[in-house]
This record gives sequence, structure tokens and C-alpha cells, in this order.
Amino acid sequence: MAALTGAAALTLAVTACAPQDDGGSDASASKSPASCTKDTLPLKTPGKLTVATDKPAFEPWFKNDAPSNGQGFESAVAYAVSGKLGFTKDQVTWTTQSFESSYAPGPKNFDFDINQISVTPAREKAVTFSDGYYDVQQGVVALKDGEFANATSIAELKKARIAVQVGTTALQAVQNQIKPDNQPKIFNTQIDAVNALKNKQVDLLLVDLPTAFYVTAAQIDDSKIVGQLPQTEGGGTEHFGLLMEKGSKLVGCLNQAIGQLKSSGELAKIQQQWLTSSAGAPVLK
Repeated sequence: MAALTGAAALTLAVTACAPQDDGGSDASASKSPASCTKDTLPLKTPGKLTVATDKPAFEPWFKNDAPSNGQGFESAVAYAVSGKLGFTKDQVTWTTQSFESSYAPGPKNFDFDINQISVTPAREKAVTFSDGYYDVQQGVVALKDGEFANATSIAELKKARIAVQVGTTALQAVQNQIKPDNQPKIFNTQIDAVNALKNKQVDLLLVDLPTAFYVTAAQIDDSKIVGQLPQTEGGGTEHFGLLMEKGSKLVGCLNQAIGQLKSSGELAKIQQQWLTSSAGAPVLK
């Protein structure tokens, strides 16, 4: 995994682990065109689909800092969506957009941005989001030489001392899914929880999976992702959406494409390939 460094990595850590309000697609967005064929779409450049993401583009969301290669979860999702809209790979153009500026108000120079951006009511005031293409799951992090580093089931984690950040979905997951013998140790900030694991005050750290990738790559040497907790049912799950200019008429067609990818099982296969198998984050049972 590429090391995460600089402001972009710091932004990922802060935004991914912060408590998130759940939000859906922007209800005020204009309706999509009657047809979702390529020639009828409201594009920035006719005949070309312009997709944005940050640089560097980190693994496992992208691979080798090259969004156009189709490898990594979000690159694969972008091309799967574009394919449903009728675009060939050479008709997709990538542009750079920083995470922080992507959801700022104002016109955009891209058709959609894909960059692990959680849908929140605050952001929806400035931009339009598609339906979710990824429901954020919780990752379990341990030191490589820790007692629970090789656990393969949730039951094996019950005796562990677990660190979480207050007010996060990770705390709910510990209480509702792991149900440990010891009460989790709750910290005010993510960095405090990270330091608790680093200093061996706890056995495990539970954070959302995007943050788990960051923690193991950049914050704690000799740490690993033990696995991820199964997705829970319910409507309160944090999710990532494709981001567009406020009121974009493209939203309906993107939602249709995402819906087709979900119903066919293709989106689940992409997630399995890039966020479970190759990323070393097996789902714990």
C-alpha cells in the first residue's frame, strides 16, 4: 500500500473518522434527462465524461496513483458507471480536484467527482450527490505482534481491550456487533485512540475502513487490518456518493447506473475485489 503523506492524507484521516450525519441524494436536484444515452447527457465536454479525484490518489481506492488504469475500488466504480452510460474507456477523462474544494459551492469543471466523499446534509447544501456507491464498514486494527492480530471471527475479539473515538459509528459497532467482555476505551479524538494502540494500552482500534487503511499505512508502524465487520442493516449507515455541481441534471442517470450495478451484483464484486481480497481486509464472521 502506498504510504499516505501530506495534507491530503491528513484530510482523509480527519474526515473519514469524524461522526457523519447520514444523507441521501439531493432531493432538490433537477431531474435527469428523459434518456440516459450518452448523446443526451448534460456533459462538460460533449462526447466525453469528465471524472475528478484528488492527487495523489491512494490505494486501495486507486492503484499506483493512476485513476485512469481502472484499478482500485473507485477507479473500477467510475468505469463501471461510465460503461452503463455508454462510454468507452477512452471517452473518460480524469481531472484533479482536491478533497476540500470538491464540495465547495460554485460551478465545477467535472461531471462527477469520486473521492471517498461522505454524503452529509451540510455538503448537500452546496453540491449534488448520487445515491451511495459504498456503505462505510468498520475496520479492526491491531499491532502485527498483538494477541488478536490473526483473529478470523468476531467471537475471537470479545476478550480484547478496544479503543474507539467518542461519537463515532465505530463505538456503536463495538457495542452492537462485537459486544466485548470489557467496556471499550473511549477517546475524545482519533489520534488519542491511535496512540493508545501504538502504546499498547489497548489490543485493538476500531475505526471506519477508510481510516483503517490510513492508520496502517501512515500512523502506526507494524500494524495491520485484522478485518472488517459485516455491513449492518438500517438506514443510518455513512456512505460515499458521486459528487456533482449543485442541481446537476446528470444525477438521475448516475443513480440509474449505480442501481443497475447494485442489482446485477457487479458493484458487490468490485468491492470484494478491491476492498476485501486484495486490500487484506477480510470480513469477520
